[in-house]
Amino acid sequence: MTPEKAQVFGQSAGRAMAGAVSYIEEAHHCVAACLFGATRSMPGSAPVRAAHDAIAGPAYGGVRAAFLATGWLVGGMASKVSALPATTKKRTNLAVAALNAAVGDQLCDANSTLAIRMALRSGGRDVRIRRDRLEAVYPEATPKLAVFLHGLGETENSWKLHADEHYQDATVTYGSRLATAGYTPLYLRYNTGLHISDNGKRLSDLLTAVVSVWPTPVEEIVIIAHSMGGLVARSACHYGEQTQEPWIPEVGHVFYLGAPHLGAPLERLTSYWTWALTKTGLTRPMAALINRRSAGIKDLRFGYVVDDDWSDCDPDTYLKSHRHNLPLLSTANHYSISATITTGQRHPLGSIFGDLLVPPASANGRHPRNRHIPFEVDHRYHLGHSHHFDLLNHPAVYDAMEAWLQKQSPARDSDAALH
Repeated sequence: MTPEKAQVFGQSAGRAMAGAVSYIEEAHHCVAACLFGATRSMPGSAPVRAAHDAIAGPAYGGVRAAFLATGWLVGGMASKVSALPATTKKRTNLAVAALNAAVGDQLCDANSTLAIRMALRSGGRDVRIRRDRLEAVYPEATPKLAVFLHGLGETENSWKLHADEHYQDATVTYGSRLATAGYTPLYLRYNTGLHISDNGKRLSDLLTAVVSVWPTPVEEIVIIAHSMGGLVARSACHYGEQTQEPWIPEVGHVFYLGAPHLGAPLERLTSYWTWALTKTGLTRPMAALINRRSAGIKDLRFGYVVDDDWSDCDPDTYLKSHRHNLPLLSTANHYSISATITTGQRHPLGSIFGDLLVPPASANGRHPRNRHIPFEVDHRYHLGHSHHFDLLNHPAVYDAMEAWLQKQSPARDSDAALH
């Protein structure tokens, strides 16, 4: 994070806290109005209310001012911290990623410098998609690309999670292992607070740009996507196929690691709870505060991946799924990888809680009625005794992906036979 961005981050945090105080003040006034309304006939109630109003307004104003001032102070301090070693910078990058997950759509609308733009990442920096830059950053570029898409609130560094535990080497990732098999790993960072369909379109555009200037002709693309990244991958494939982008025919395999294809129960629970809070004046300010969460988070409620899923409905009032049936890219092989905290996914706790964020039914696209995601039975893998973030870097998951990659793709073989 640059010193300028660090300062903006602190100031934004101060404004966010000041905004939260305003919601608390509104709730306070609602409670006070009820109390004073019930006691207005009592002697002396009018002077008490006048005194309350005279004190409460300036008090909340003072608290807001204090938060704004603190934001400026913290911003100044953070700008100094941003010049510290790389480990500290990684923490600040993660903080910015979390902020984008929470309100990234609002940051984008405000043209904030904190809004993450989708980009290739290497060495902690964005990579400009020009032939000379790609040749410099990827001097050993191969015709096979492995594209990595992180999940909500994550960064490209999330793929290194648990490396020191599994390999005793913090540099070992799926990407480094795929590099030994001839793939060039491409790591992306993107604003997870935007609509998933927006990120899908941006990903399609980015891959089109990459393929057009890649140092060597691209022959194969493999996509490895964690959590929300899996929905972004499906969205990109959909929009890329619609506009016949040049990268689409090269996609051979797509791996979905804990992707909430049918939605995430935690977001559904939050939406129902927030809807209930809107029903009374006392809790309505709290509901308004919670509903400020990003469009990206709200898309996870039912697994929305295209504009048509959300464009004609208000996510804060319509609690039924509007998700459309969206076929998987027909020219690629698709694999669902799920995890549960229990040994097996059929265990009652495992089937309900899954990996603590995504249940196996959603990760595998199984729906009792329609809107089923047609993953082939032998294209599913389950990781037991694990949580959602174990899927980012686990030897067993890589072994499963490697085994699938070693099998030839019927779709691509038939295309080759035609030529």
